[in-house]
Amino acid sequence: MASWSDRGFVLASRPQGDNGLIVSVLTQDHGRVRGLVFGGRSVRKRGWFEPGSILSVTWATRTEGQRGRFTTAEPAGPGIAALLLDDRERLAVLASATALLEELLPEDQPIAGGFTELADLLVSLGTADWPAAYVRWEVALSATLGYGLDLSECAATGGNDHLAYVSPKTGRAVSAAAGEPYRDRLLPLPGFLLDPAAPVSAQQVVDGLTLTGYFLGLAANERDLPPARARLLERRALAAKHTL
Repeated sequence: MASWSDRGFVLASRPQGDNGLIVSVLTQDHGRVRGLVFGGRSVRKRGWFEPGSILSVTWATRTEGQRGRFTTAEPAGPGIAALLLDDRERLAVLASATALLEELLPEDQPIAGGFTELADLLVSLGTADWPAAYVRWEVALSATLGYGLDLSECAATGGNDHLAYVSPKTGRAVSAAAGEPYRDRLLPLPGFLLDPAAPVSAQQVVDGLTLTGYFLGLAANERDLPPARARLLERRALAAKHTL
């Protein structure tokens, strides 16, 4: 019988049988793992398995290849969703992040930095910088999935001044001057991805989501990104429109 204990963030859950749940958890040391929780839909437990909740879990399976189950799955901290109930914008970020991880991460494989990066993102939801922090989180996720961006210098000139675009073919930055003739074929590069101290406008957040969405789409291997991610982009685009 294989067994281990860890802690992790709930990414998704779905009903199983009369009162159980299949729960997907991004663990600290074991990556994205799914398992059955008996009684997970009980009145006492049902609030434990909202996306973003952190759990202490013990996972076990009797034989190799058999679906595992969480023999213990208990709260290891306050549920983040409950803290955000009155803030639809931040809830949209939480929904997008957990849906992307559920869709794009391989199962049962340790993910370097994945748990910590999600934890940092959830902490950032309590700050005023949360829209830019989310875009930076998607940049890191793209890199984890093999589609990292190189924003160190212009792919055409080798300089690092006035970087304004990213090549969709290479993921490398392009300066404003070098990219101007091809701007319709390049992706926008918001300044806050180059300088954390730079001001962040609503339109720059949309530009950042457009940029990261392209490379996350490549990682999705021709599958559509989750609806929660599309809804987040729509909300940020609407916010940008209203600030014009």
